[in-house]
Amino acid sequence: MQWSLILLFLMAQCCFIDCQLYQFHYIKENKNWTEAQQYCREKHTDLATVTNMKDMKRLINISAGDQSEAWIGLISKPEFTRTWFWSLPGVEFNESETNWNNNEPTDRGNQGSENCVAMYQDLTWLDDLCQRPEYFLCYDETNKTHKYHLIKEEKTWQKAQSYCREKHTDLISGTKQLQDEEVKKLMDSEFKHLYIGLFRDTWRWSDGNSSSFRHWNLQFNNPESNSGQCAMTVFDDGGRWKNMNCDERKPFICYDDKVILIKENKTWEEALTYCRVNHHDLVTITNMDDRRWIQEKVKNASTPFVWIGLRFNCSMNVWFWVCNNWAWDEQNDCNMFGVMEAGGEYRWFQRNGSERFNFICS
Repeated sequence: MQWSLILLFLMAQCCFIDCQLYQFHYIKENKNWTEAQQYCREKHTDLATVTNMKDMKRLINISAGDQSEAWIGLISKPEFTRTWFWSLPGVEFNESETNWNNNEPTDRGNQGSENCVAMYQDLTWLDDLCQRPEYFLCYDETNKTHKYHLIKEEKTWQKAQSYCREKHTDLISGTKQLQDEEVKKLMDSEFKHLYIGLFRDTWRWSDGNSSSFRHWNLQFNNPESNSGQCAMTVFDDGGRWKNMNCDERKPFICYDDKVILIKENKTWEEALTYCRVNHHDLVTITNMDDRRWIQEKVKNASTPFVWIGLRFNCSMNVWFWVCNNWAWDEQNDCNMFGVMEAGGEYRWFQRNGSERFNFICS
């Protein structure tokens, strides 16, 4: 059984808990990137991983008006291979679900590497120079009438991404969106090809998070690095990022992770007890951003599902989060509880409470 995420997210708002699954800390000490990473790992969790624009607003707010720069946990090294990502956070690239045109990707740019992707009118893809101006497609998750918008203004890939994030949600991302009938109707003969939200780079997060979110300044052309390069956020530039020599000494931002994957196989009740004794509770998921953060955790699970803090009340015929702390009638205990897939689309299902899975504590 799969449920409406919107309903469950609304129910979760009733929980009297701190809904931040991770917390940022601005450290006003000048250190090089490696020293900052070591400090964060010793005193917190790691250098900051940034997953969306909400995170960026949080980073700017914690700077306390300090108009300087600060290291974040993004680094590029010569040994890192270029990897494809979708621009929209939470959409994962799958090599088996691509639609490249014949002989693409070619990576034959005579002015640099072709690290951004455009789409022909027949919906097939080609790799392209990110700095070449093209039309582009935006995705809008808040507009149910028209989810996709063809923007007939020529912009570089990064400026197209910035436009889509400011006026809609993001560049169109993922094969599911690209195969939508509405997208096919937008194709016309006024262009040869247009940008979609697929790109590749060598940048990686210090904590191993696979987040594809990038917030570079608009002059950044994503040059390939011959030596270690590190990213910082610039507070007086809307938090946009710059790549700098890792040996420079700057303030930095750490984060504390408030959720943990327990790779022990337990029943739901055993998992609940473990979390309450050793941490706080089984995890509650209040919004899509929380869901994406937890998805990163469950990727490392040793079971096909992980327990989350959902249980079912038979007498009321309703699912609720354990943090609601409603009175529980054992006579009406259906022994049905919520799990999240540890891969695929990370959907939610119901499982018998006697089954044994890994679980997520908050």
